[in-house]
Amino acid sequence: AALMWIFEIIPNWTTSLLVIVISLLTVSDKGLGFFCDPEFGQLVGYKSIMASFADPVVMLFMGGFVLAIMAEKYGLDVTMGRALLSIFGTKPRIVLLGFLIVISIFSMFMSNTATAAMMLAFLAPVLATLPSDDKGKVGLALSIPVAANLGGIGTPIGTPPNAIALKFLNETQNVNIGFGEWMLVMFPFAMILLFIAWRVLLMMFPFTQKRIELKIEHDKEKQLKPWQEKLVYIGFTLTILLWMTDKVTGVNSNVVAMLPVGLFCLGGIIRRTDLEEINWAVLWMVAGGFALGVALQDTGLAAHLIQTIPFNTWSPILMIVGSGLLCYAMANFISHTATANLLIPILAVAGASTAATLAPYGGVVTLLVGVALGSSLAMVLPISTPPNALAHATGLIEQKQMIRVGLTMGFFGLTIGYIMLICLGKYGLI
Repeated sequence: AALMWIFEIIPNWTTSLLVIVISLLTVSDKGLGFFCDPEFGQLVGYKSIMASFADPVVMLFMGGFVLAIMAEKYGLDVTMGRALLSIFGTKPRIVLLGFLIVISIFSMFMSNTATAAMMLAFLAPVLATLPSDDKGKVGLALSIPVAANLGGIGTPIGTPPNAIALKFLNETQNVNIGFGEWMLVMFPFAMILLFIAWRVLLMMFPFTQKRIELKIEHDKEKQLKPWQEKLVYIGFTLTILLWMTDKVTGVNSNVVAMLPVGLFCLGGIIRRTDLEEINWAVLWMVAGGFALGVALQDTGLAAHLIQTIPFNTWSPILMIVGSGLLCYAMANFISHTATANLLIPILAVAGASTAATLAPYGGVVTLLVGVALGSSLAMVLPISTPPNALAHATGLIEQKQMIRVGLTMGFFGLTIGYIMLICLGKYGLI
């Protein structure tokens, strides 16, 4: 599975599906009789493997996808984007900041790819008005993948690695980090990185134009009745508020994710065709990673792997920072979700076995959140993320320009991120 994810011999979601099927046949207690022989070692309950696709984190993503589909279908994304961008006036440097902020906010709750595609549509007429020799065009084009990738850090559903890290922390380490708690730490961090990205883009690609006119056309037809439109806004607002206050209300964020699905179904807003637009490939990828994690842990293979690597002799800082750097390097070349699926299950066991040495630095939380962070910051190449590929496809960005920005943001993000996580860990704040 690792080699197939890395080299993408077949689509990544297909590999994840095969992980589930092969695990059921070979290591489950209801698999092929030949493999059920005690000589092959510990068996895994087949229900545990099959439950991977109905895992609460998968449901969390499904709810997020439904919100995103409704936003796109009824033009709420365009309405909100137009309203938010209008605040930033016509000065190019401020417009660039506006794009960074708005894109990051959308990417916290919507697919990074969908956000990037939508904002590129907004940006196209703006880019057309700028002179061909204005370097600011490159900065504006790069603002889309940079903001989409950084914005995903801010919430558990912003990117799959966040949710994968949270699952292993909450279910195997009994940490119990909620949606709101994640945002309390990671949202301000994402905003700091956005400000740095703004300054970096302005320094590398200064504007010569003194004024930019933003004209965002709303080409969506009115598809909702007034009461249905109100229901969509209520559903969005209520879901996000409950996510942010899950520790206060006691309603788990995974449960909250089902609220918009039920509400929109009752209101007759969501159709069967809308459900077909859910990104099932991502759900299968996440589920396959969870199934691999179950198989690794329940068969004892993860523990065996940890025993063969002398983590106990490593410096805790080396282990924490090294794992993040490894994830960052891998995620620039392969899927971020696949990278997290490969590293997090093993590192969760490694962290548990070295809990005493990691404790002064935040323990397993710092270790796994750092891995998720390293994944989100991997945006060096056009192949690193779909938003990078979309931005590169505009023809405005040279690969060396993307590499410069990606490496710069990776340096600042990892440096500030690890200083923040280790300091919070030392003072017992995470």
